[in-house]
Amino acid sequence: MRFHVNRDVFSEAVSFVVKLLPQRNPQPILAGVLIEASDAGLSLAAFDYEASARTTIEATVDEPGTILVHGRLLSEIASRLPNAPIQIEVDDDGGILLTCGSARFTLASMPVQEYPAIPEVSGDTGLVPSEDFATAIAQVAFAASRDDVTPVLTGVQLEVSGTQLSLVATDRYRVALREIPWDGGTSASDEPTTALVPARTLTEVGKTFAHGGDISIAFSGSGDREIIAFTAGNKTVTSLLIKGNFPPVRRLFPEQTEHHAVLNTAELAEAVRRVALVLDRSAPLRFTFTTDSVSMDASGTEQARATESVDAHLTGEDVTLGLNPQYLLESLSAVRSEFVRITFTSSENANKLSPVLITPQTSVDKAGGESFKYLLQPNLLLR
Repeated sequence: MRFHVNRDVFSEAVSFVVKLLPQRNPQPILAGVLIEASDAGLSLAAFDYEASARTTIEATVDEPGTILVHGRLLSEIASRLPNAPIQIEVDDDGGILLTCGSARFTLASMPVQEYPAIPEVSGDTGLVPSEDFATAIAQVAFAASRDDVTPVLTGVQLEVSGTQLSLVATDRYRVALREIPWDGGTSASDEPTTALVPARTLTEVGKTFAHGGDISIAFSGSGDREIIAFTAGNKTVTSLLIKGNFPPVRRLFPEQTEHHAVLNTAELAEAVRRVALVLDRSAPLRFTFTTDSVSMDASGTEQARATESVDAHLTGEDVTLGLNPQYLLESLSAVRSEFVRITFTSSENANKLSPVLITPQTSVDKAGGESFKYLLQPNLLLR
């Protein structure tokens, strides 16, 4: 096999396919990148049985063939090559020879026949705008759990219903929900479709396809091998879905929202960051909402204490509660609006703290729509 390819194009393609591979893999063969050269150009793919990435690029192919080479090493080499065309060929001993300008590398080949087949997807598909989808992922994925003890909570639930795609994530202490348009085309179905996608994989999809026009999303497979595929341009990412029932968290969002406070998002975030500096890592930050302000009070170790107030517009009675400052800051970053509304919900159980609902606010008087919602469970304040 022998081919010539543009350095920048090749480097970007290798970087894309290795991005989803785990840093450490118990099976060395899965650390490889499969490169296939044919008359149609160059195909690069990586797969670790859970996620795969594929792309095709233009190349001058002198001799077609297929090779498997260590992915991260190839990516590091490609990113540091001089500005010249790359030539890759298989030498007489079966090694892989890479030449770029005066730079020469000889890499060990891995057995192609032992590499698993890359998943093929042929199921129901739909389109979403790439920028909307990337934004939605960034607004939701951070709320997924990082604890593998409960695998269903480490994913983001994608729910297709009619012309709408919802993304939902929770780690038991908070829930993030974002809705964006969905174009199911002529094959659109009234039956809802759900897919529980690992948050880590979905985050990489959002970063990779943020500016790729429309993204095609396809659902395929059955049983233990249900997969989802994301395609934009010449790139495709597939992911094995997480098995299990995602908790019915939508019912937690309140319908009544009369009791709320509206604040400037940036001012609140800056104040929270400052006051939280004296807090122990897991301690809540005390908030007291009054008619025209919210005061924050934090006490930490070493007898450190901090207080600060920012302007607020409260509708309803005064409220004092404790919130996880990091969880609150992540929600303030996700609302992506100048103002934020914090709604105080009510509970039928007098002994249970009620969550707060955080939504975008265009101005002090105008709500920013219901496409993004974030529900945060308060912490018990010890007096």
